[in-house]
Amino acid sequence: MLKVGIVGLPNVGKSSLFNALTAQGAPSENYPFCTVEPNVGMVEVPDARLDRIHELMQSKTRVPTVIQFVDIAGLVEGASEGEGLGNKFLGNIREVDAIAHVLRCFDDPDVTHVLGGVDPVRDREIVETELALADLETVERRLDRVEKKAKSGEKDAIREKAVLDKCFEALTQGRPIRALGLGDDERKTLKGFQLLTSKPVLYVANVSEGDLPEGENEWTAALLEAIAHDDPEARDEESVVSICSAIESEIAELEPDERRAFLEDLGLQETGLNRLIRAAYELLGLLTFFTTGENESRAWTAPSGCTAPQAAGQIHTDFERGFIKAETIHFQAFEDVGTWKNARDQGKLRQEGKEYVVEDGDIMLFKFNV
Repeated sequence: MLKVGIVGLPNVGKSSLFNALTAQGAPSENYPFCTVEPNVGMVEVPDARLDRIHELMQSKTRVPTVIQFVDIAGLVEGASEGEGLGNKFLGNIREVDAIAHVLRCFDDPDVTHVLGGVDPVRDREIVETELALADLETVERRLDRVEKKAKSGEKDAIREKAVLDKCFEALTQGRPIRALGLGDDERKTLKGFQLLTSKPVLYVANVSEGDLPEGENEWTAALLEAIAHDDPEARDEESVVSICSAIESEIAELEPDERRAFLEDLGLQETGLNRLIRAAYELLGLLTFFTTGENESRAWTAPSGCTAPQAAGQIHTDFERGFIKAETIHFQAFEDVGTWKNARDQGKLRQEGKEYVVEDGDIMLFKFNV
């Protein structure tokens, strides 16, 4: 399950966004540290393809894939040294797969800013600096432990020290670890440390209603320009999406028909939730495949580039271990034939083996033997 931490300075709209996404009513009053313990919510990933598959197959149940959003306490300058709720904040971030960093890009005299004025570039730098300082402390602590072993010739320690040295140099230069373009083996070495600046970041520019539908203003322009100056490797693991959390909160309370009309009035094609989730999927390199039958139509999340057995493993490890083949049809072709039986009768189902690379939108029936 994809786990995304919503972070940022106090009073930038984190909890309002979380409420809109999850409709769980987390407190969002206008004062710092309103969120102390992280609020956790499961959010259904909207997918019109799953709705259509469920409709055509007339399955008894429809099971979407989900994302877990975690609303984490607001960070302040000095968090890496324990200021504010720093230690709690940093500990909670370590547990997520990706960071949704909310940046205030609107002015409102009724909503105080802890630093006195709106400046998303400054706010981004503060959070990034605190995360880097926390990582630097972790890396230094680990280097102290591993250096003696490396000097004695222990091969694993030598490999680990080489990666840690690379991280230490980057962090002291103010570069996040995600900018290093680490290889798979290097990432595996660092995995247990849950380094904060190694996580992909989705910057959420929180704009005002007046900035819709484009979601652009002077602050978002400045933010995009700042990100454009990041290291190329870092930019590959960063993305930006503009939303209006106040509007999203209103949309979340509407019935589907009212929601569509409300979006049309604003000139929007879809909700901010849809755009945020799609951006998160693209950032993390994920795809959706489907399974369907009389009892259930279900969406599953898998890494892009995964093989059929690896996709089967998302359902159950036995499916991957005993994989034989996968009957497969893409959603677009399935919509034309209407049912799984029609697909089989018309010879539209493909028999894919262990080397098949799954495509986003594939509908699959796995054959296995354990």
